[in-house]
Amino acid sequence: MASHGGLAAAATTPRPVEQPGPATRLTTGWQESGQPASLRAHVDRYGPLPHPRAGRARAGRPGPGTQGALIDAVTQAGLTGRGGAGFPTGVKMRAVASRRGPAVVVANGMESEPASEKDKALLSRAPHLVLDGAALAAAAVGADVVHVCVPRTRDWLIAIMRNAVAERERANLDQVRMQVHDLPHHYVSSEESAVVHWLNGGLAKPTAVPPRPFEKGVAQRPTLLDNVETLAHVGLIARFGPGWFRQAGLADAPGTMLSTIAGAVSSPGVYEVEVGTPIGDMLAVSGAHPDVSAVLIGGYFGTWHDFRDVARLPMAAAPLRGIGASPGAGVLFALPPDACGLAETTRVLGWLAGQGAGQCGPCVFGLPAIADDFAQLASGRPKGPVLDRLERRLATIPGRGACRHPDGAVRLARSALSAFAADVRTHASHRLCQSARGGQPRAAVLPIPRPWAEDVWQ
Repeated sequence: MASHGGLAAAATTPRPVEQPGPATRLTTGWQESGQPASLRAHVDRYGPLPHPRAGRARAGRPGPGTQGALIDAVTQAGLTGRGGAGFPTGVKMRAVASRRGPAVVVANGMESEPASEKDKALLSRAPHLVLDGAALAAAAVGADVVHVCVPRTRDWLIAIMRNAVAERERANLDQVRMQVHDLPHHYVSSEESAVVHWLNGGLAKPTAVPPRPFEKGVAQRPTLLDNVETLAHVGLIARFGPGWFRQAGLADAPGTMLSTIAGAVSSPGVYEVEVGTPIGDMLAVSGAHPDVSAVLIGGYFGTWHDFRDVARLPMAAAPLRGIGASPGAGVLFALPPDACGLAETTRVLGWLAGQGAGQCGPCVFGLPAIADDFAQLASGRPKGPVLDRLERRLATIPGRGACRHPDGAVRLARSALSAFAADVRTHASHRLCQSARGGQPRAAVLPIPRPWAEDVWQ
């Protein structure tokens, strides 16, 4: 999948616009090089790393005018997490900095969402921007180590990050120790408690919370765990300030975001856009098919929607919340007009049912049952009152899992029943919708990863 940048002003010369649209901040220089930026190229693009002022506070607590300045700047910028949850980054940093003892920073680049490629694109093009943000965040919260976590299945990406860390060590750039780790690549392994559990020597499976990582995380120390894109934005805010950051995006959702746009588009790829760019505009930039009827927002824990209902909605948390959606990790997938949304959802639910950690009934029994009901529905040959069964199961599972995996799968399933309501009625009455009729079945469109070592969690 291609990466796209160079669509607007560079990071050093931002230009406010009346309506959010494409932007180039994180993606500066991506198209020119087509390869990871060396430390020298990175400094040429963004300038030198702004070092924290002297006077590091004791016990991991930033003092006035020192590391606390970056936390204040991030808070004023209004940066929120870009990994999916959208939690205010400044609040998270301050919570870690307020705890006793040395802290830990974790850069989460696991990206277990199959429909997203933004973190992979960022790390493979601008590794030093992520490491800048991690180093600066470490100084701000009083951390003495940074753990960079990437999936074991991307050995080439592991090499890029280790080479970048080695470059910085040779330049004696950072005051904090950095380690790159390769974790098992399961869907739930990117969840923050799973990452912490693995770093503590356990399995890459979610654990019960509380305590949260900011309370007791890696080695039982206060831990700042942020998505790699979030940390890259921290690196830019430290250089250019919160006012600069707010020149893009919406007043209540400022900045830019990386979005993976795919499906029925002529130029699929990773795009940098201002937060709040209308969904229709984002698809137009990527060359969406004129007859797109449905779009998946947020990925496999996201929601399906009729394209006409969301085309004018801003890609931002507050506007999407009103229709039960969320930007998640920035995924937009346009369903081809001749594809069956029920069939595609069935494939994803079947995969999600096999991706649980096996720690609770909803994952072990509930999700496979829902996936089977969807498979019957998609085939047009349901056994018994399949919609009644689905309604009962979808109402029972939420909130009862050991982690959020069951809830995410249920959210996707419910949205499919709503977005494809006419097809649901057709399939439930032992007929096939227009997309599923005819001779040869249409090729699947949503990406499903090839099976990985199912029993490897450590």
